[in-house]
Amino acid sequence: MKHANVAFFVPMVGCPHRCSFCDQNSITGESGIPTPEEVDKTLKKAAKELHGFSEKAEIAFFGGSFTMIPREMMLGLLAPAKKWIDRKAFSGIRISTRPDAIDEEILSVLKEYGVTSIELGAQSCSNAVLEKNRRGHTFEDTQRAAQLIKESGFSLGLQMMTGMPGSTKEDDILTAARFAALKPDTMRIYPTLVLKNTLMAKWFGEGEYVPQTIEEAAAECAELLDIFELYKIKVIRLGLHAEESLEENLLGGPYHPAFREICESLRFRKKIAPMLTRLPKGSYVLKVAPSEVSKCSGQKKSNVEHWLSLGYAVRIVPDGSLNPGDFEVMMAGIK
Repeated sequence: MKHANVAFFVPMVGCPHRCSFCDQNSITGESGIPTPEEVDKTLKKAAKELHGFSEKAEIAFFGGSFTMIPREMMLGLLAPAKKWIDRKAFSGIRISTRPDAIDEEILSVLKEYGVTSIELGAQSCSNAVLEKNRRGHTFEDTQRAAQLIKESGFSLGLQMMTGMPGSTKEDDILTAARFAALKPDTMRIYPTLVLKNTLMAKWFGEGEYVPQTIEEAAAECAELLDIFELYKIKVIRLGLHAEESLEENLLGGPYHPAFREICESLRFRKKIAPMLTRLPKGSYVLKVAPSEVSKCSGQKKSNVEHWLSLGYAVRIVPDGSLNPGDFEVMMAGIK
């Protein structure tokens, strides 16, 4: 087991804004707010099931504006979580909130209740894009909050969106670079999706907003993965989780249940291209680490078909002597 989250969603509570893309009931599949009793019961069951993996297990409160919900409600949810933290059943508590919902006082409270990681729904570094999408905060709010979080000893996570209304690919690349400069420990990248019952759905229906295609979003996100890898920042999520409620409410945008795999395949294609395309066209064997055969082949063998269209018939072979990321190319028939 690499990691485990016991997640609770607190949707549409406390946030004074309704962003252009926001319909959290569809995103999370949740319509109600967990009670402290439900949190305690769930954690008790999870602690028993995860026994022996406490150093890998986190309690998470997601929903985007956790520190903006009524204080009594927030503390009511944190109290049973802290109880199980104190019992060393879990390694810590992760929350997500808005950049404008962080100050020294709230950080002091969160630390007291065992919170260890804070993720900010920052989305973009462009104030024009943030304003158009009615985020209600600025990039300067993100910078200030990120600094406070790191100075207070919390792990910092940032969330960004690609392809938002009013944003360009250049805006997204700049956002990645500026977010990387804030030195977060983790990143989440979400290509923008159009959901029912949102302002964005209205723009989409009127033709004012055209979302990215899967191909456009994947090519861009592959570049973003390169940026964050360069800065040694772990991207812990790329694309929204596959949820039945999400698929039922989706109107448009680059959604795919294996979106990250598509992006990673494009990165592999780009890595191999300089060597392969210098060789004469023909048949080749491409050796990769066993864990990367699928990534190298591409979604539905898209990389294999791409190379074939260029005149290279490539057969992919697992080689246990190679490390992930390494590869060898040789002509077919040569051992």
